[in-house]
Amino acid sequence: MHQSVGKYIMITGIFLVLIGAVLYFSGGKFRFLGHLPGDIRIVRENFKLYIPITTTIVLSLILTLIINLIKRLF
Repeated sequence: MHQSVGKYIMITGIFLVLIGAVLYFSGGKFRFLGHLPGDIRIVRENFKLYIPITTTIVLSLILTLIINLIKRLF
């Protein structure tokens, strides 16, 4: 059991590194992330609050689909 958990953690880590590299080297092509309708942004003189509710839900759905596809393939 511990080996399978470790395997999933390593796969998840590699996947997150790949996503991070794509976002980092994309040159800002994913500007819609964090600016979706439903994301809360409050900017005052000495205060900034940002709560990406919709972005979090969309990314969660996409990652859930990808993880389920990976589990079915392996």
